[in-house]
Amino acid sequence: APNDVTEPDKTPSCFARTHLDSPTRETWTRQMDFMMSCVGFAVGLGNVWRFPYLCYKNGGGKTCFTPEVVDFQLFFTEFVLGLGFASMVIVFFCNTYYIMVLAWGFYYFIKSFSSTLPWSTCDNPWNTENCIEIFRHGDCLNGTIGNSTFGNLTCEELANGRSPIIEFWENKVLNISDGLDEPGAMNWEMLLCLMAVWVMVYFCVWKGVKSTGKIVYFTATFPYVVLIILLVRGVTLPGAYDGIMYYVKPNWSKLGEAQVWIDAGTQIFFSYAIGLGALTALGSYNRFNNDCYKDAFVLAFINSGTSFFSGFVVFSILGFMASEQGVDISKVAESGPGLAFIAYPKAVSMMPVAPVWAALFFIMLLLLGLDSQFVGVEGFVTGILDLFPGKYYMRYQREIAVAICCLLCFIIDISMVTQGGMYVFQLFDYYSASGMTLLWQAFWECVVVAWVYGADRFMDDIARMIGYRPFPWMKWCWSFITPCVCMGIFLFHLLNYKPLTYNNVYVYPWWGEVIGWCMALSSMLCIPVSFVYKLSGAKGTFRERWEILTKPVWGAHHLEYMAPDTDIKSLASLSPGTEENKVIIFESVM
Repeated sequence: APNDVTEPDKTPSCFARTHLDSPTRETWTRQMDFMMSCVGFAVGLGNVWRFPYLCYKNGGGKTCFTPEVVDFQLFFTEFVLGLGFASMVIVFFCNTYYIMVLAWGFYYFIKSFSSTLPWSTCDNPWNTENCIEIFRHGDCLNGTIGNSTFGNLTCEELANGRSPIIEFWENKVLNISDGLDEPGAMNWEMLLCLMAVWVMVYFCVWKGVKSTGKIVYFTATFPYVVLIILLVRGVTLPGAYDGIMYYVKPNWSKLGEAQVWIDAGTQIFFSYAIGLGALTALGSYNRFNNDCYKDAFVLAFINSGTSFFSGFVVFSILGFMASEQGVDISKVAESGPGLAFIAYPKAVSMMPVAPVWAALFFIMLLLLGLDSQFVGVEGFVTGILDLFPGKYYMRYQREIAVAICCLLCFIIDISMVTQGGMYVFQLFDYYSASGMTLLWQAFWECVVVAWVYGADRFMDDIARMIGYRPFPWMKWCWSFITPCVCMGIFLFHLLNYKPLTYNNVYVYPWWGEVIGWCMALSSMLCIPVSFVYKLSGAKGTFRERWEILTKPVWGAHHLEYMAPDTDIKSLASLSPGTEENKVIIFESVM
């Protein structure tokens, strides 16, 4: 971790330094704590919310697995590299908007405690005259159809029917306005839910990994139990087979669209938490010689498997909804971020004792998001604290730093609990912490490793940590495959850029896009700006400056944990002990 301060006596980074006057960095109590924390962070709402809605949007699921191999080596790379300014900006934005999904889930959880689920009926104040509880277009005979709530409806009227689940989401939870320029009134119920989840996050993070390492044992495993139960229920519903076939048989014509590749690539990045710095923060509490290569394989399998599995749960429910309404599955629900708050509530409403299942599901959704959120906050706070030398250490500095971080994000989040909040949320989701920013980050991450520091050199450093060299294909991924894929998709996106829309209907105004690009550039520019600043501040010729700024610094504590066959003398020669010898490019990229 090439930060100005990295004070563990057992750090995983190849490029760390120490300050002898710093307090000892805490470590995981046991290795399983680290693994469960990584599972809790990487396996989250991106698997059960973002992945299904992107598959639904793009006509199937297989296209979302295309960049999987490329992303694994980045996943592994972030276990052994350091945290930098670009990552910190991205993870800050992610922490800010990601928690809104938790707030929505907490709101649904509270509303589940009623004898009749509020999203299952059409007799609520927020429902419209087009709300229909149960209907089938196939039963539309002789121009009329019976409905228990609204009596007889014509087929034309039936075509405009809307599910009470969708109306609860749009009219009650969001109370959505007509656009970004109409923020509207504050939703006080959602504000209280937002405040509650931020309080939960704070008390999960404030004491560090000793406590969070225990919490994730429950938060990371319980969601799987609920997903299995929902799948069993989902596949027994009529129409589930059609929904699953829609999921596993993608629309190949979509592969010619740039946005499909952007969505597929960035979903993998988002799901694996690449470029967010949180994996680095978790890895920084490991022993120096921890086998992070093996850990990366296990966690990658769990992550992708969870995404694929959750897709079956969602699409079995979408197939049922399509069967019920007599329409094609591609038209059964809006393909926006709220898909999980449409398909999943429908599933639980069809179960016996629906309120119990609803409460169980939404507590699962809350737990899925919580462990991802508090690890993201942990990553940001770790980066901030590591910027300050040990001489500035003070009592309760972690608790204070976490409180400031949570409060600042909460203030920004207030804009997302207004009537126009969903437009703000999607602006953050599209520009700040996904898409081009992650592709840009990953591109430079590989370029620096392979071509500035040296892929062979980096492989040697990894071997010193874990005791053996990774497969050679890792080197080729760093050097050629991943940079080309990342930059190719990045350029593909720029050449085919289209204005941001909400539900394929509302087009964002020009000034909204300007705000979005400012958020994207705030992290992307960290890399070139930091590089130019540090290079101009160094002394000597350009060649001398380059050598100084790219030379690793090994601390004495690293030498104690080297593999037995390591040439200690050669490692010692890499440790001049001067503060100027920072791996500055890693600082800006990672």
